[in-house]
Amino acid sequence: MTVSTSEQVLLDAIDEHDIVSLTAALIDAGGENPGDTEEKSAQVLADYCRAQGFDVRIREVAPGRPNVIVSIGSDERPGVLFVGHSDVVPAGTGWTTDPFSAVVRDGRIFGRGACDMKGGLAAVVSAMTAVFRAGLADEHPMTLACLVDEEDTGLGIRAFVAEPGLRKYSHCVVAEPTDLVTIFGCRGASNLEIDIRGRSAHAGQPRNGANAISAAARIISVIEASQTELDEHPDPDLGPATWNVGTIAGGTGTSMVADRCVVTVDRRLLPGESAAGVVEDLRSRIESVGDIGSGIDLDVGVSMEMPGFLTSVNDRLVSTAVQSVIDAGAVRIGRSTDIWTASCDGGFVAEQMGIPTIVLGPGEIESQAHRPDESVAVRQLTDSARAYVLTAIRMTALAGL
Repeated sequence: MTVSTSEQVLLDAIDEHDIVSLTAALIDAGGENPGDTEEKSAQVLADYCRAQGFDVRIREVAPGRPNVIVSIGSDERPGVLFVGHSDVVPAGTGWTTDPFSAVVRDGRIFGRGACDMKGGLAAVVSAMTAVFRAGLADEHPMTLACLVDEEDTGLGIRAFVAEPGLRKYSHCVVAEPTDLVTIFGCRGASNLEIDIRGRSAHAGQPRNGANAISAAARIISVIEASQTELDEHPDPDLGPATWNVGTIAGGTGTSMVADRCVVTVDRRLLPGESAAGVVEDLRSRIESVGDIGSGIDLDVGVSMEMPGFLTSVNDRLVSTAVQSVIDAGAVRIGRSTDIWTASCDGGFVAEQMGIPTIVLGPGEIESQAHRPDESVAVRQLTDSARAYVLTAIRMTALAGL
């Protein structure tokens, strides 16, 4: 697709210095989660966007944990929604730089959140700035929802999609790191906690008790059998739903029959699946086995759930995003589209708001995010901002027809 004269003006307006400065300021503001510390990062973003003249709304989800909703343009026509998050995973150890003091070196910005996803936030803001300063915001409305708690339980996105009186949006771009590959689908995720209760007894007479650990082993066998069935019925794009037993803890002593055992399990969800449905199915499978042990009681709870999503690879949003990355001049190697093995807030948008959703952003999640010396290439930040500009104005033009 040929870049039009008006589009080229917007591309030329993307300011690398501004993107780097905002990314660095967001990194320096921290926001480790767990830790409930997003407020400073949210304030940095809100102050910057107010200074540009954008509409900025603060929605406190929990004490000191505000969602920041930034919009440009009229709310009379559907706009493109960009989604990001203000929290980062804990810095941990092993850094060669201060994780919360951004460093620019060799064409990269280093710091916790540089890749996931302070850089993506800055790229979206840069794209909005170009459209706003060109006087095109009413014709091409855009919103950035910067949300809290993405790295833990999803408080921010749950509050956002439930908020009354939301603007109208035609499409959504989640600005997570994808190495500028357009992600058109991902599985959801749920964390289950299986609390198994037995009866204690002396190990010399184990039949006097009910061993919760032995029952857990049988339940894990049920889960493994379920995985075999799931593998036989994969989604054509996303593959099969999956189980993973993450932790197991139980018992109080070697010479005692264990009266309690707790197993935590990750269950990846295909679009349309729910954690409640998974729990119901698991309970049914356990009951059908019938021999997990007499005197055993159990509860299955859900500690976290994120829905998945799947946008048709033939949707105009997917093809427009792919072409926009090309027209932005981004240097890429490999596939232009893919699915994700991770989960993100996009599933909530697709499920609750019913709009086509993709994930597209700077940085490579597997090699750069959630590790010491996290970084992102400055070139990818500017390429992302340019791709966001083209995607937004092309999609809003289509929606306005």
